[in-house]
Amino acid sequence: MREVDVAVIGAGPTGLFAAYYAGFRGLTVAVVDTLPEPGGQITALYPEKDIFDVAGLPSIKGRDLVTNLVAQAAPFAPHYLLGVRAEKLSYRDGLPALHLADGSDLGCGAVIVTGGLGSFTPRPLPAAQGYTGAGIVYFVPQPADLAGRDVLIVGGGDSAFDWALALHSVARSVTLVHRRDRFRAHAATVARVQELPVTILVNAQVTALHGAGAVTHADVAVDRAGTSRIPVDTVVAALGFTADLGPLADWGLELDRRHIVVSSTMATNLPRVFAAGDIVDYPGKVRLIATGFGEAATAVNNAAVVIDPGAHLFPGHSSEGG
Repeated sequence: MREVDVAVIGAGPTGLFAAYYAGFRGLTVAVVDTLPEPGGQITALYPEKDIFDVAGLPSIKGRDLVTNLVAQAAPFAPHYLLGVRAEKLSYRDGLPALHLADGSDLGCGAVIVTGGLGSFTPRPLPAAQGYTGAGIVYFVPQPADLAGRDVLIVGGGDSAFDWALALHSVARSVTLVHRRDRFRAHAATVARVQELPVTILVNAQVTALHGAGAVTHADVAVDRAGTSRIPVDTVVAALGFTADLGPLADWGLELDRRHIVVSSTMATNLPRVFAAGDIVDYPGKVRLIATGFGEAATAVNNAAVVIDPGAHLFPGHSSEGG
């Protein structure tokens, strides 16, 4: 069983900052997330969106914020357990132990839950049911990986149009398919994409994927125009994600609807379990990334004292150690 001082559940901005701050305090860290890439909701839903409410940064793209947070924590070598879910919480000799979906166990001195809106599961592409080939993704970690490829984006929300913006300059072709003629994406983003060399098919659906081993073509049915087969190397299924607390709901945490109740120290009702970010609730809670950063630092500092009662609650400013 792997053992660390702090297990952070959720690799969104709050979880990544918690990983940095725990490292700054000299604690070993493991970060667990169901998504295969760090960034949580930002990576899954709006990596190319500009974010304006992070202190000291007039504007930063979601992807760049995640990259910076990972780089900030990197000197302390947090261990990332991505694409795996924390299923069960138990206690061994008074210390938390997590059982993960891959069958492994993670022992720790404290747990910090930073799961945002909960566990993200991508909505499946109906046409992909039964298709076993490669080439279907739900987000794109590195747009450059799709250079020179024919990309088919399915969806009409912000993430679909963000991917079109990010990929049009690197892919050989980008086609966006949406089942309606109205989009959920921000109107300004839609207008930008409409000015680009991106083919937008409305009132359309992908009905089948073809290719042995990897997708090569897709059948797209357009109302009143029939079905056509187009070349495709990669399908980006931007149909959104469902979010729920998943197994966390069965851990015995005190909940207020879908949120974890915490004290002013970010402690939950369970021993050595803290929480921070959008997943928590308390009177006056404001759900901003900036708020999550502060809650993460509060959770880590209070967890540090629980792990080592001789430690100071406040270790001093990071600038004092430079």
